[in-house]
Amino acid sequence: MAEESTLQGIRERFPSAEISEFRGQHRIRIEPAAVHDLLEFLKEELGLGLLVDITCVDYLYYPNAKDRFGLVYLLANPETNERITVRTFLNEPEPAVPTATDLWEGANWLEREVWDMFGIRFAGHPDLRRILLPEAFEAHPLRKDYPLQGLGERHNQPIVTRDMG
Repeated sequence: MAEESTLQGIRERFPSAEISEFRGQHRIRIEPAAVHDLLEFLKEELGLGLLVDITCVDYLYYPNAKDRFGLVYLLANPETNERITVRTFLNEPEPAVPTATDLWEGANWLEREVWDMFGIRFAGHPDLRRILLPEAFEAHPLRKDYPLQGLGERHNQPIVTRDMG
């Protein structure tokens, strides 16, 4: 659970941020243009220096959803066990946010995974390319509009054989 001083610092610096609590954990919703500044503030000023994960949710068929994608950053302070979830919402045609690789080197692979699976661009990323799928793969398979059976891409990829002997 975030301390009240942490929450007050966020409210003062980012008045447009929406802070909520669920089961003792705090969540911050912020506009995409301000997400990098908030992440930097949380890391440098408030000691939430551990980037636990970056992930995404596609709300395409979610009832009453106002935005298509929810980008989620999970941060922690290992010394105090304080945790905060930062969320920002994005829409098509070009969902993008600034990269966090200048704050955490580990954001590199996490952002590449979100790009690969959801198509979220991270502006300024040093090497934004596929990490899980082949470069020739054109779709983003964790999007809700991607068909469960695929688009036939698996049948067009080269077969990789390995010597098992």
